[in-house]
Amino acid sequence: MSRHARTARSTRFSTHLFITGIAAGAAAAAFQVDVAPQSAPVQTQDQVLLSANLSGVDGVGGANAGPNLLGVRRPGHDEVEQLNKSLRITAQREAAAAAQRKAEYEAEQARKIKVFAPTQGTITSNYGPRWGTTHYGLDIANRIGTPIRSVMDGVVTDAGPASGFGLWVKIEHTDGTTAVYGHINSYAVREGQKVSAGQVIAQVGNRGISTGPHLHFEIWDPAGRKLDPLAWLQQHGVRIA
Repeated sequence: MSRHARTARSTRFSTHLFITGIAAGAAAAAFQVDVAPQSAPVQTQDQVLLSANLSGVDGVGGANAGPNLLGVRRPGHDEVEQLNKSLRITAQREAAAAAQRKAEYEAEQARKIKVFAPTQGTITSNYGPRWGTTHYGLDIANRIGTPIRSVMDGVVTDAGPASGFGLWVKIEHTDGTTAVYGHINSYAVREGQKVSAGQVIAQVGNRGISTGPHLHFEIWDPAGRKLDPLAWLQQHGVRIA
């Protein structure tokens, strides 16, 4: 057989094999197409578990998810009210404790300020209701001429005649409070004068509307409100003998 004849035969054989392979592939594909729809898909273990877990989730399949899907329970009205009540009680206790601390601090600071008794004697009338009206001062009875002292450092804002008191001295202190000394017999200071705590400023008298020799002593806060003078003195550690 010639060389040309052998080459042609080999080419026809290769072509035959190629065509046979294509036909076999097509047949296999047709077989797969025909068989696949009838076979159940094979699921992995993870796919099975995922399918079981999502069976109750809305939008995935199965019944809608129940309200306890995540195991969270909303608090009822009574529980919310109890919580609010507890918070209010805690806030009230904290506010009361803060107010107590503030009062203790102010009392401590007040005790550090040098304060003197306005005079010595017998208390004959306190701050409060009296004879159908309010008595805004502290009355301390003693002999005419008994020294009256400034209770704190300050500046004299008035000294002289005063309606009802006959004569008075009024002193504004460095903390903004004001002291009034009424029914005095005489005074030893002038308006605008600086005075020191314990300095003699006047003498006990019986001038104005008075039933006997005594000092009428008042304390005003910085806003002009009249305070209980005895309580104010006690807050500063002062006692009237």
